[in-house]
Amino acid sequence: RRRALGCVSFGARFLRPATQLSTNCSSIVCQVTFRTTTGTPVKMVLISVLNDALRSIYNAEKRGKRQVLIRPSSKVIVKFLTVMMKHGYINEFEIVDDHRAGKIVVHLNGRLNKCGVISPRFDVPVKNIEKWVNNLLPSRQFGFVVLTTSSGIMDHEEARRKHTGGKVLGFFY
Repeated sequence: RRRALGCVSFGARFLRPATQLSTNCSSIVCQVTFRTTTGTPVKMVLISVLNDALRSIYNAEKRGKRQVLIRPSSKVIVKFLTVMMKHGYINEFEIVDDHRAGKIVVHLNGRLNKCGVISPRFDVPVKNIEKWVNNLLPSRQFGFVVLTTSSGIMDHEEARRKHTGGKVLGFFY
């Protein structure tokens, strides 16, 4: 019965739409606020900004798009995109300042096969970088693992050259 009414399971509680969809929806945009069974509203929050950005890039690349809009912007996303651009997996990106959280327009070139975030950000000592590369990337000469170190955000090859470890952010190939 709960599934038939359009309820969503959220942990141990069931959520129901605050209003009927037919009265709150237009043909273009539909916004549904969820309330618990006791009637208190639930805010939906964005957990990982980097994960959302890389997912948007990956989906746009799969659809064959030439550019994608990412919002909100963050310093970590900008550094991650800089590493991707340095290795030629994306063309360039533009940061749009809208006096809010910011937006980024990424121009794609069709070279990206997969990108993703590793959560939680595991500690990676220098001696274990090779293990992470083997687990995440499809082959030895293909793709990069992105680490955040005390020297900044960089790929695994640069971290190995600088002989520094850090935390793993994500990967792309």
